Amino acid sequence: MLHGFMGTKHNWRFLMELLSPQFHCISLDLLGFGDSGKPDMRYDIATEVDFVQQVVKALNLQQFYIFGHSFGGWVASAYALKYPQAVLGLVLAAPAGIRDETMCVRYRHLRYLLWPTPLVDVALNMSKPLATATGKQIQLAAAISYRQLLNSVPAVRSFIVDRLRPEDLIDTVEQEIHRLQIPTLVMIGSRDEIFPLWHAQTYAERIPNASLHILPNASHALLKNHYQDMLEPILNFMELAQSEDESSPALCQP
Repeated sequence: MLHGFMGTKHNWRFLMELLSPQFHCISLDLLGFGDSGKPDMRYDIATEVDFVQQVVKALNLQQFYIFGHSFGGWVASAYALKYPQAVLGLVLAAPAGIRDETMCVRYRHLRYLLWPTPLVDVALNMSKPLATATGKQIQLAAAISYRQLLNSVPAVRSFIVDRLRPEDLIDTVEQEIHRLQIPTLVMIGSRDEIFPLWHAQTYAERIPNASLHILPNASHALLKNHYQDMLEPILNFMELAQSEDESSPALCQP
């Protein structure tokens, strides 16, 4: 089970509790997040795929299902493309990984927060009186907090820096997922505020054996606020997928 961007393995805990009576579930912190190592390096999807494979080898896993939320769905899809013999099926919850040049616009306001110079921190601190006078304390506090996050978590900084321009979007998977021949469940909330519906539809349309389930009135925070609504579609999917291959073990490991 693979978490989303800036998430941790604990994001899956509520859904894992519901699935654990029937399945052996394992969630992990992707490289650069949570309790995993945070080397100061360039991070990309291939790096995360290699990290997942290291975990798979360490645990001596043979075949399994992969669940991925948001960024984790992107990693899960890329992993399945590289190691198709290991993956029995995919559950992709509001998955990232579809090329969308409008996503770059969302990060433009973060450009100055990414500058390595300490002058940025000085400028932010000097802005406090003005922010107080104009009622912008919350926005300034958020900027300072995000600046601290970018400086303390190399993975976050690396992924954002590498996606500030449309031409940097070179590792998305929409051109490759047609090669996946495994059962796949794609889920997204009807009120997802991060990814438009067509991202999930692209996954569902291009993966030959995929189905799309839209959760009514659900936001992007599926694992936190809508995990109970996810349970029935997942159980139905797992039952159908395993009936197609009765020799497959009932696992939902990473």
